[in-house]
Amino acid sequence: MAAATIATTEAPGGQQPAGFPPFKTETYPSQIFWLVITFGFLFLVLWRVAGPRIGGVIAARRGAINADIEAARKARGDADAAETAYRTALAGARARAQGLAEETRQKLAAEIAAEKTRADAEAAQAMAAADARIAATREAARGHVAQAARDAAAAIVARLIGDTVSPDEAAAAVQEG
Repeated sequence: MAAATIATTEAPGGQQPAGFPPFKTETYPSQIFWLVITFGFLFLVLWRVAGPRIGGVIAARRGAINADIEAARKARGDADAAETAYRTALAGARARAQGLAEETRQKLAAEIAAEKTRADAEAAQAMAAADARIAATREAARGHVAQAARDAAAAIVARLIGDTVSPDEAAAAVQEG
């Protein structure tokens, strides 16, 4: 049969003092040595590898920021130039519109004046024609009144005296009276 194995948790080599090994004063020189070696190695790695990389990233970011700021300045300048061009074009369009409006106003005023002159001439012509008709009607009415007066005078004489008067005698009597 096999021999029996006994397992224990004891450390070989005798008794060691109890306590946490980093706090033991006997190990301070070796701890300081490895601390200096580790710190030196980490310093060299950061100085030679990580430092330039971080510096490169910072420089790239600074360059990108400066490029963005310069692009923003250029865009602002372009926007200002576009705004100036827009305002200039707008002012020109307003001036052209005002010129066209004034030209149209003058053209309409001239047309209105011409139409007024033509209407005044037509009205004067119509007034002259109406005055001529009125004068002709007045003359015709005077002729009718004179004829009626002659006829009335002849009729009055015939009724009062019983005698007939000729139309010429009646006309002469009406004109005398």
